[in-house]
Amino acid sequence: MRLKIVEFVKHPLIKEETLERRLYQIAIATNALIKNTLVIIPTGLGKTTIAALVIASRLLNEQGRALFLAPTRPLVEQHASFLKRTLKIEEEKIVAMSGEDEPEERMRLWESARVIVATPQVVENDVIAGRISLEDVVIAVFDEAHRAVGNYSYVFIADEYMKRGKKPLILALTASPGSDPERIMEVIRNLHIQSLEFRTEQDEDVYPYVSEKEIEWIKVEVPKEILMLKEKIETSLKIRLKRMKELGIEVPEKATRRELLELQELIQSEIGKTQKTELFEASSILAEILKLSHAVELIETQSVESFRSYLAKILKESSSVGGSKASKSIANDPSFRDAFFLAMRLKKEHPKIEKLKEVIKKQLEEKEDSRIIVFTNYRDSADFLVSEISKIAPAAKFVGQAIRENDRGMKQREQIEVLQKFREGVYKVLVATSVGEEGLDIPATDLVVFYEAIPSEIRAIQRKGRTGRGRKGKVIVLMAKGTRDEVYYYTSLRKERAMFEKLKEIKSMLEKVESKEQATLADFEKTGIRVLVDSREMRSEVVKLLREFGANLEIKNLEIADYVLSDRVAVERKTVDDFVDSLISDRLFQQLLKLKTYPRPLIVLEGENIYRRAVHPNAIRGAIATIVTDFGIPMIFTKDEKETAEFIFAIARREQEEKKREVVEHFGKTKRTLKEEQEYVVSALSGVGSVIAKNLLEHFQTIERIATASEKELMEVPKVGEKTAKRIRLLMTTPYSEADRYDIENL
Repeated sequence: MRLKIVEFVKHPLIKEETLERRLYQIAIATNALIKNTLVIIPTGLGKTTIAALVIASRLLNEQGRALFLAPTRPLVEQHASFLKRTLKIEEEKIVAMSGEDEPEERMRLWESARVIVATPQVVENDVIAGRISLEDVVIAVFDEAHRAVGNYSYVFIADEYMKRGKKPLILALTASPGSDPERIMEVIRNLHIQSLEFRTEQDEDVYPYVSEKEIEWIKVEVPKEILMLKEKIETSLKIRLKRMKELGIEVPEKATRRELLELQELIQSEIGKTQKTELFEASSILAEILKLSHAVELIETQSVESFRSYLAKILKESSSVGGSKASKSIANDPSFRDAFFLAMRLKKEHPKIEKLKEVIKKQLEEKEDSRIIVFTNYRDSADFLVSEISKIAPAAKFVGQAIRENDRGMKQREQIEVLQKFREGVYKVLVATSVGEEGLDIPATDLVVFYEAIPSEIRAIQRKGRTGRGRKGKVIVLMAKGTRDEVYYYTSLRKERAMFEKLKEIKSMLEKVESKEQATLADFEKTGIRVLVDSREMRSEVVKLLREFGANLEIKNLEIADYVLSDRVAVERKTVDDFVDSLISDRLFQQLLKLKTYPRPLIVLEGENIYRRAVHPNAIRGAIATIVTDFGIPMIFTKDEKETAEFIFAIARREQEEKKREVVEHFGKTKRTLKEEQEYVVSALSGVGSVIAKNLLEHFQTIERIATASEKELMEVPKVGEKTAKRIRLLMTTPYSEADRYDIENL
């Protein structure tokens, strides 16, 4: 046996003997220091090490900070801990930030740090709110970079950084960007990538560092009793597929959930255009197909318990007052009811359960201190599997933070605690949903079990990467014969092969394209336009676009409206879905009453196909008529967030630059003090904003004395000119019966 001599990286900003010197990591890091680079290497081969090498070199040669972004709090904590262990930088200057930290605390941490590790949402919010600036960031690392699509925070941050950073450099890291060429190119465009670096476990410079990884597929026979349950649901499903065909819409019997959702969106879009009765019926039937298809997947690939639980949920929903039409229709289906009663009487469980326990038991017998991760798609399954596995070994679940019905999710602190106990061996088995697929640093994981196969090559690669990190590992995929398990597994393998072929093509293309000149800070100076934004709008693209247009944003918890553009103009923004939902819940008219505290309120209705929802078009038309005529509030209709932002910015510019009006937040009566009430009354006078109102009150002390003051006395107040003084006198002295004779705006 040949003794392997380990060499370590030597660098002024890297602690001695902390990073093993691997040539492929050095080569990738060297290239990443030259231009914005997307690095794609399998999990366990040191993406974070590459990031540490780039950060150290960048901070040694440039004055500024490093920003390391990761999608979850556990990952943030993990990366921060790694960088503290490896970088020769004072520990207090390497900080972790997430939404659990208060905004003021984040500002303090940012100012004091050289290396910031953070979740992207908080960085996005803090940049928009003006709490932090990316100007002096000299390296930005985007972990799990495949997320940089659509409206994900990475996209905004990368754009903002490339616009405003004085010396920007981006390093993007992922185990898999996916096989879809359009998605890969979207990630590359969104992160301003100029160079691609990828390796596989078979590459010559990587292979010496790869631990042996055994992959085994275990197929189980589905017993006839379970197949009978599946057939009952499929009978209900086929009736609905046939009806869809009669309506002129062909739905494949084995359609995936994604395909069904895309079809649903298409039908709803057509409803908005044509209002055809057949389309309303098709939309309703498709909702039923989605539920039944999910039930089939549960009985095929999960457990009888999860199938029973889901059917019971549909029955419960069908009997509730606000239950969906789809659930009521399914509950009345004889085949569905037969399946439910059969499931309630069935004593058998899905064979995967026993096979899983058998696999875990065998692994622990062979190696008592093993760590095992079981991946499953569903939280309900995670709970059930933990209860079953706990009969033979200490087990815990690891799920996301999102709160769902009867499931509050796991807080970030709970996630971190569970991972620590798993590392320490308190738990031998971790049952994880998709949240466990990204970046878990658990080198001692000996076995990874896919409880079900998945069609996503990204998730398959990430799951497999949880083992074989530092020592021999094993991957077992459980598959129910003759079910979508088999289809999904082979789909993910095919996509994985296609991904590497496409990456080669894209790398070649990028090498031929010269990098574009980067924009400088001077190209993106802010205008003087000020907009107050309600904090609940922070996730909207409108806010990002307003900032891009040059608006100075102030993020507040606004009591009234979503955007305040002057002392008299406030905007309530509604998407078509929000609008219809607020009609149903009766929230809309309460909001309108508050909005009327501004002299020029405005509603922006954003989106298309407003009549697509399950509310009669006449009810929607009636609501719009009431808003415009009874409340006297104008409405602007926009097609998307970009058009909304353009309208808001144009109105704000007109109010502030042309009309010279100040931005003033109004409050509901219950929230104002007497002093604020006085300021509000005076500021509402024509030509008088908040600053002049305060000046008038400080000078005269009472509203009564302002009302009786002469023009000359009024003009003694700072900022009150002849024109404003005349307006105030006209308002205070003109009889109501004669007021129509005057045009105060043109005074």
